[in-house]
Formats: sequence, C-alpha cells, structure tokens
Amino acid sequence: MKVCFTGGGTGGHVFPAFAVDDQLQLLLGQQGQPYQRFWIGSGKTEEKEWVEQAGIPYYAIRSGKLRRYLSWRFFPDMVAVFMGFWQALGLLYREKPAVLFSKGGYVSVPPVLAAKLLRIPAVTHESDAIPGLATKINARFVATICIPFAPVALFFPPRMHKKLVVTGVPTRLLRSRANSTSSFQTSGRKLIVVLGGSQGATQINNLIWDNLEEFLALGDIVHQCGMQKFQKIERVGYYGLPFINEELEDLLRAATVVISRSGATALADFLEMEVPMILIPLGLHASRGDQLENARRLADTGAALVFEGDLSEAGELLKLVGKVLKDEELRQEMIRKMRLVRIEGSAQQIARMILETSRIKGHRYG
Repeated sequence: MKVCFTGGGTGGHVFPAFAVDDQLQLLLGQQGQPYQRFWIGSGKTEEKEWVEQAGIPYYAIRSGKLRRYLSWRFFPDMVAVFMGFWQALGLLYREKPAVLFSKGGYVSVPPVLAAKLLRIPAVTHESDAIPGLATKINARFVATICIPFAPVALFFPPRMHKKLVVTGVPTRLLRSRANSTSSFQTSGRKLIVVLGGSQGATQINNLIWDNLEEFLALGDIVHQCGMQKFQKIERVGYYGLPFINEELEDLLRAATVVISRSGATALADFLEMEVPMILIPLGLHASRGDQLENARRLADTGAALVFEGDLSEAGELLKLVGKVLKDEELRQEMIRKMRLVRIEGSAQQIARMILETSRIKGHRYG
C-alpha cells in the first residue's frame, strides 16, 4: 500500500505525521502488507530535511499563503496555489497512492484538491482547538476529518459531523519519564526547558536573554532559540540550541518545568511526557487565536499554568517558574490533571482511520 503525506510550514505540521507513519508501518507489517509512502511539501529547507531524515521521499510544490484578510499578495498567492495544484496532480497521477493524509498547512490544499479530482480518498487531521483555514477547505474534499477533542466539532457545519473522528494529537515521544533516567547532563539543579516553537520566538528569546541571571538563579536552562534567531551565549548553567529534535524526549524527561508557546504538537509532547508546563500563547495579533484556546483548555483543567502578561516584564513569569520549581505538590497535581485530558493511542487511531479510508469503494488507485 502506498500513502501520500502532505503538509508543512512548521514542525507542528510535520512531526505528528511521523508518529502516524510509524504506526502505519507497524500495522501493515503485522498484516504482511508492503508499505510505501512519499511526502508533498512546500520546499522549505527545514521541512524537507525533517522529512528526508525520517526516510520519506519528498517532493516540493508551489503554493501560496491562504489569507483571511485583504492583501496585495492575494493574486500572486492564488497563482501559486493554481500551479501547486497541477504539480500535485501530476505527482499523484504518477505515484498512484491508495490514500492521502493531510497534516495541514497551506501547502496541503493543492494535493487534497488534486486527490479529490483523481478519486483518491483522503484524511485530514487538525491539531488545534480552532481549525486553520487550510483544514476548513480540506474538510470539504476528504472522507475523514480527525480532530483533537470533541468541542472542535463546533467549528464544522453539521453536514460534516459524520466525517469527524476524535483522535487527539499524535506524538512520537514515549511515556517513559516516570520510569527512566535522562542522559542529559546538568549540574544537578532543577532544569527549565524553554521552547518557542520550531522557528523560535523572538519575544521569549529576549525575555530569557534579558533576564538570564534571574532565571539561572532558579535552575539550569536549555533554550531552543530557532535556527534564524540563535545567539551563542556562554554562561554556566545555560545551554542555548538552534533547534531540538532527537534530543527533545531526553530533555523533557530531565525537565522540572517547560516554558513554551502553546502549539498543539508541543502540548501533546508535554502531556505524553507528563512535564509541568508554563505556557505563553501567541495572541490574536499574531495568530487566529488557536494557541490561546489550546492554553486555556489546559489551564481550565489545572494541567498547565498560562502567562499572558507583558513579555517585556519578566517579574510575573519568574514568580510562576519559581512557584512550580519549589512546589512538588503542585507539580504532581498538574501531572494528575494531564492524565485526565490526554487521549491515548492517537497515532495508532489515525493510522487505522487512514487504512479504513483507503478501502473506500470507487477510488482509482490501490
């Protein structure tokens, strides 16, 4: 069986699909069936490297940003989408997959449309509390829509509800925190892991750098800065990195607390590893509000603390970090609440939905 994966732009549109890929290999292997796959993406350097490092053949297409507002870029972007559609159509016709799996991002729209034209059944997955525009478009043309939790169904019209399946958000990390040790070497102090997303976060970076002595007074720091924003800082107890990939599981296992944006993929990793979290969501000025909703959902259940203050003022954040580091009872209560909101076996459930969808009668390839 051959599967086409599509999606890209950020790590949140790439890494969850790797967990699904792992499960598809496992399930098809158990059934004695051959498994092939390829990826249609945006051509961004980091995205391409991540996919190829996972051993998945990668093809880039043109695509334009899908906008909810007026911009002079609208017409050039639509031309790019049109070109991407024809590129995707050619790739799908040549590769003949049995099913397409979209992880979202604007680049996923042309392949989903092309799959519909070729009668290739498709599955799309949304990670966030508020679906993105690409997912809302793709939802019209796919057989199955996977959502992270039940309330997200309210963002889809009733006629689509029969296609919705609650699956959670897949993660490749193993829940081994409680029973394993980390190979990451620290000074023995409590460890604060700071993540701003796969591309880094300028405001969070500056907040840490401008108040580094105060944060280091609380514990050691591992800080993902982003490939384009990385600055080499030599300071005892501070470990700055452009990007954390294979080391993430090890670091989260060692962490006492993580400070992070609230992208859905990152939250799934934290829930899986049961690491107490302080979230700094992107606001409405920089997003559609999905990170705010992701963070508030966990805060309302007691599974996370949320900092929504002025990022130029570190005082309140330092208080929150100090509170979590010092209060073992609080950390254990947060972990207990995490277990209540975590959905088990997300990647396996999505993989099963992909296999089921591939068997839809009337598709052209198999």
